[in-house]
Amino acid sequence: MSKDSVHTAQVAAHPQATGTPADAGDAGYSKDLKHRHVNMIAIGGAIGTGLFLGAGGRLQTAGPALALAYLVCGVFAFFVVRALGELVLYRPSSGSFVSYAREFLGEKGAYVAGWMYFLNWSTTGIADITAIALYTHYWSLFTSVPQWVLALIALAVVLAVNLISVKIFGEMEFWFSVIKVATLVGFMLIGVFLLATQHEVGGRTPGLSVITDNGGIFPHGMMPVVLVMQGVIFAYAALELVGVAAGETADPEKVVPRAVNSIMWRVGLFYCGSVVLLALLLPGSLYSGDESPFVTVLSRIGVPAAGDVMNLVVLTAAMSSLNSGLYSTGRILRSMAMAGSAPKFTRVMSRSQVPYGGILLTCAVCVLGVGLNYLVPSQAFEIVLNVASLGVVSTWVIIMVCHLVFVRRAKEGRIARPHFRLPGSPVTEIATIAFLLVCLGLMWNDPEVGRRTLLLIPLIAALLVAGWFGVRRRVARAADEELSELTK
Repeated sequence: MSKDSVHTAQVAAHPQATGTPADAGDAGYSKDLKHRHVNMIAIGGAIGTGLFLGAGGRLQTAGPALALAYLVCGVFAFFVVRALGELVLYRPSSGSFVSYAREFLGEKGAYVAGWMYFLNWSTTGIADITAIALYTHYWSLFTSVPQWVLALIALAVVLAVNLISVKIFGEMEFWFSVIKVATLVGFMLIGVFLLATQHEVGGRTPGLSVITDNGGIFPHGMMPVVLVMQGVIFAYAALELVGVAAGETADPEKVVPRAVNSIMWRVGLFYCGSVVLLALLLPGSLYSGDESPFVTVLSRIGVPAAGDVMNLVVLTAAMSSLNSGLYSTGRILRSMAMAGSAPKFTRVMSRSQVPYGGILLTCAVCVLGVGLNYLVPSQAFEIVLNVASLGVVSTWVIIMVCHLVFVRRAKEGRIARPHFRLPGSPVTEIATIAFLLVCLGLMWNDPEVGRRTLLLIPLIAALLVAGWFGVRRRVARAADEELSELTK
């Protein structure tokens, strides 16, 4: 039975009128996420270690033009979230883009979307617990504790939070985001004060002269700026969490447009604004990938315990990412399990309406990461982060392809587009897909890690094909059962 037949039956049966969700994976969830939760999840997805830690090395490589790279990548990231936002208003779903891929691309599309997203977050989770262990080792109190023990403790704490209830998850993510935003705002206020008063930073007077006297906006030419974009685009990973969270909020029609629209100015203010300030305060050559650029500036002006404060913030960002990863994969895997393309146990819900089966599966992969921390502690972070990048690009490309099909069906009169729309379709989607694929291709310029990561694509493709042949009969049975229920 084709999924198009199921969709036709869904429309004919008017599931909204009967109270039945359009996607079986959406049944059973609470609606406990408030506007402030979703709003801060959107902020948290836009601000992470890519800025707090990664901006230092990128400033050294690309110079002040890094702000331009963040802006360009931010625009395309906004297009992805805006497209997802339109799909959410068309039909809110905790299965998010996997549910939309099922409707517009068929079960094979949903299968690929879901498992690539799982690959993204399970490997990101390993990176996060590795980062948490590394950041905790910064303090002498924890240096004697093995890295793998700290990673296991971090995983246990975040797992407990996710298993209690979605409201607890929302509260934790809210306060994580508050810490990140407050830190950035505080730094920007300090930076503006230093500029306004011409207070010396590391023996230099801040201002435009810092840029003009050190090679200008493009100190190393245009190519480093282009190459750094493949790393910058991954700094925005997790923005799609807004779509997943919309399935557990009571009023997505009001909450989602506000959260999505606010992402653009946040990108401009927090990413581009902070990078411009950093470039005006110190030459790019003084920043390093081994230290947060904010610590570099604050330590040069003698702020006490700057390293301790920023290390705590970066630790918070990593905990936030791990928290979000367990949350989103639990919902995505449940949507897939209801359609037969994920293990049956991942469809199980707890009494507090948490899909704990999927959360535990992601957690199990992260436990493998604890083992990776035990075996190769110095390489664990770099290995998994690059594998996660493949999942990020595939997820965003699938969202844009879904939106293209969605718009085409709307033009055919088969469905109605909501008032909240992605502008410039289909040019916007095609340009975004092309940009993402170019960013992926740029990884080839890194022979040590990036090139090896790209060589994993044929292996991942082979595993996906083999997996599909393993689940296709179960998927067909699930589709038949769903059609039978809808046509009773």
